Amino acid sequence: MGNSKAYPVLRTTDAALAFRQAERLSALLTQRDGEVELFAELRTIADVRQMAAVLPEPSFAYSEMHIGPAGERSFELDVTTADDATLEPHLPLEVMVDVPRGSVEDHFVAALGQGMAGIDWHGSWPEEPEDDLHGSAKYDGVQVVFQGDHAQLGRWTEHHTVFVHVDKFGDLPRARKLAAHIGSAVLDEPQLGW
Repeated sequence: MGNSKAYPVLRTTDAALAFRQAERLSALLTQRDGEVELFAELRTIADVRQMAAVLPEPSFAYSEMHIGPAGERSFELDVTTADDATLEPHLPLEVMVDVPRGSVEDHFVAALGQGMAGIDWHGSWPEEPEDDLHGSAKYDGVQVVFQGDHAQLGRWTEHHTVFVHVDKFGDLPRARKLAAHIGSAVLDEPQLGW
């Protein structure tokens, strides 16, 4: 049991750069999951429309702290057919989907709106017995949080943060080595991961 440790290894105001560096790191994973997890907080109608256009079969939900205008908790509207006036009282919304790796991630990044968003790649870091580094399929992976600096999607910020996830004990040597791979360093203390 337990959560991974998430080390921030890049912060930038350039979403495309954060995505590219996260992809570079995810390419190092062995035993990669065939799917990636996408999450986005949708604050405007434009945000909703952009995500609906790029995600396959998205399932929209009310934001964690929001309920519908009539007190409802589940979101049932079809965002592709609802007009703006009907959709507006339901904002903000969230969307979370698992998609095949390499299928829509670049379109997802291009459709980012004003809210926080994230992409998670799961897998296992390579075994490196000579450096006493061992992978863990349960904990290992890469995460990019757009407009945020918390692996658990905390507060909104103007920058984007790339995290490497390692085992629950916090494998700092591995995190340092991964950060160096993208020409960076571990930026802060580890955070609670997935």
